[in-house]
Amino acid sequence: MKRSSGVLLHISSLPGPGGIGTLGAEACAFADFLHDSGCSVWQVLPMGPTGYGESPYQSSSSYAGNPMLISLESLRDDGLLTCTDAELTVKDSEENIDFPRVQELHEALLRRCFSESEKRLSAELSAFRSSHPWVEDFALFTAVKYHFSQTMWGQWPDRAIRFREPEAMEKYRRELDEEIRYHIFCQYLFETQWQRLRAYCHKLGISIFGDMPIYVSEDSADTWTNPEVFQFDENLIPTKVAGVPPDYFSENGQLWGNPLYRWDYLESRHFDWWVMRMKRMAELYDIVRVDHFIGFANYYSIPYGSTNAKVGEWINAPGFSLFETLRQHIGGLQIIAEDLGVVSDRVKKLISATGYPGMRVLVFGFSGDDSNVHALSNWVENCVAYTGTHDNDTVLGYLKRVDPEEVSRARKELGFTALEDGPDAFVSAVFHSPANLVIVPMQDLLGLDNSARMNTPSTVGGNWRWRIGKMPTQAMTMKLKSINRKTDRLA
Repeated sequence: MKRSSGVLLHISSLPGPGGIGTLGAEACAFADFLHDSGCSVWQVLPMGPTGYGESPYQSSSSYAGNPMLISLESLRDDGLLTCTDAELTVKDSEENIDFPRVQELHEALLRRCFSESEKRLSAELSAFRSSHPWVEDFALFTAVKYHFSQTMWGQWPDRAIRFREPEAMEKYRRELDEEIRYHIFCQYLFETQWQRLRAYCHKLGISIFGDMPIYVSEDSADTWTNPEVFQFDENLIPTKVAGVPPDYFSENGQLWGNPLYRWDYLESRHFDWWVMRMKRMAELYDIVRVDHFIGFANYYSIPYGSTNAKVGEWINAPGFSLFETLRQHIGGLQIIAEDLGVVSDRVKKLISATGYPGMRVLVFGFSGDDSNVHALSNWVENCVAYTGTHDNDTVLGYLKRVDPEEVSRARKELGFTALEDGPDAFVSAVFHSPANLVIVPMQDLLGLDNSARMNTPSTVGGNWRWRIGKMPTQAMTMKLKSINRKTDRLA
């Protein structure tokens, strides 16, 4: 496998006037930066509509795109939306996303676009609905949620629609027809702009590296459409939910709250639900990181209603049989195993059997003993190496926060003195490592501290908001290209 490199930057973190990064001109400009700097991979976070706390890992759909990432400027340039520059602008939002203001702006202009352009796009919308059958249930689900003031579907006052009774389904399709058409319209716009960006990246030789959460949100079109796939009781209430026990990230563990799968039932159906989901990933991405990969070997089961993740048990999951089925149905999609956390022998055997690259994270590499898999001396070629991820400190934030002894070990091994020189030293070490693919978060290329941190697990509020403000400079482009050349990673 050719040595290569890439940058982790979610679409929402791009600059632009609308208060949030989008799939428009700035995304193409960032692809240009990657190409000019010799990188060949752009890693993003999940692209679905964001959920609780604006987390892309708690989406209302594992198939749909986030309408807030639609470029309103591109809609205007394409002649689909009439608006002024002032209407496209959210002031004072260059550094952090103000989600309520962004939502208000996008909602107003997308509905205007729908009013102005739905009829003229009727043929394209019809074709989109035929080729993306999931959008019908997603749009109905979203329309009914709006109808019931965004109440979780498990608490909708009409029991008949909760249970998807045919008469109720027909009733709401009829009564909410315009709202349903609007949400299908938005998904068409997202898909059109996403595939345009993906084609542009491919023209430059850049692969898009996506991220697929192992679990789906309890309040999602996925669970409402296929409740039999999940551990629900007869009232469609979860019985057990997902999380992880206490670890490096949290002393109380992480109580994610996502409903767990009925793996025996899924296996009896030849994992058809997973095959469809992974086919959707292949439509969106060239490479996909399967988040919490250890959950496919063994998963942590927490009783529904628990207040933390201290009480739970590990249960075996299907393991290799799932991925052998996926391999038979889906070709061309490269899978990366996010193997961070409690890596049991069963997990190690699964990763070995699939041959998927795992992850190595350098900020985890200076604690513990010589057996630490994240220590540079233990890195292998078949892995994706990171300075850090979206879920932990930036390098500079890490160096300012951790025990001085750990910082001393990093300084000695990587050869830097001042903390401000740490990010460059970490980036250099990752690039010089044996890993076939290295990915560096944009924050570490910029040498930023934890004020630019993307997410702090087990917290709500203040996450997912960071933006880069402006495009990388020519000096940074040349600096990155130089290290790509020196480490034989030049695209």
